[in-house]
Amino acid sequence: MNIQSHFSDLDTPTGVMRTYIHRPDVEGSFPTILFYSEIFQQTGPIERAAKLMASHGYVVLVPEVFHELNPIGTVLGYDDAGREKGNADKHAKDVQGYDTDNIALIEFVKQQDYCNGHIGAMGYCIGGHLAFRAALQPEVKGAACFYGTDLHIQVIPNAPGQHSMERLDDIKGELCMIWGKQDNHIPPAGLAKIYKELNETDITFTWHEFNAGHAFMRDEGDGGRYDAQTAQLGYLLALNLFGRTLR
Repeated sequence: MNIQSHFSDLDTPTGVMRTYIHRPDVEGSFPTILFYSEIFQQTGPIERAAKLMASHGYVVLVPEVFHELNPIGTVLGYDDAGREKGNADKHAKDVQGYDTDNIALIEFVKQQDYCNGHIGAMGYCIGGHLAFRAALQPEVKGAACFYGTDLHIQVIPNAPGQHSMERLDDIKGELCMIWGKQDNHIPPAGLAKIYKELNETDITFTWHEFNAGHAFMRDEGDGGRYDAQTAQLGYLLALNLFGRTLR
């Protein structure tokens, strides 16, 4: 399916949030995926992934996750300077800021004729965590969370009781949890902790571990991380989830 791309600047309680929109270039209304980037914001790999999902008949919204902390349009490099700045932003933004971002995105979706009201979430790295966080919103029917960082520990600033894993009762949609077994950001004990806590709930979820490292979906930068075959499987898992929950 051919797609079109544009952007919209959304007002949030913490400032204007530029949101990139990739959607089918045909008349009609479609399900929406809130697509959360890595700490680097909408880089080439994130844009290509968003467009790939859009080409399957989805409206894909990519918000600038650190909009409060950077000029509009900021894209960080896959280098030491980019990682240092992105990690500093992660430590600076309060987790409740993502909740108000999610609410702004969902309200925007509800106002668009090209959106049919069915909403899912997807993301990589911190974006995997943010897709999980988006699932706390009752409108989100499915979330594909790729190697979500900091679910097993508390790094992102948050108030007591507000860590994402402390609010599992708020998740009503289905989760697709995707991991690399050789991911140095999420050790085996961390994976076991997340799995155990999810398994103690009534949340519908699937759990997928691949022999891959961190950022195996990323087709640029940090040589040696990208695993094209596993990435294809990852896309299929996400499309399977959204095909069942948003159609």
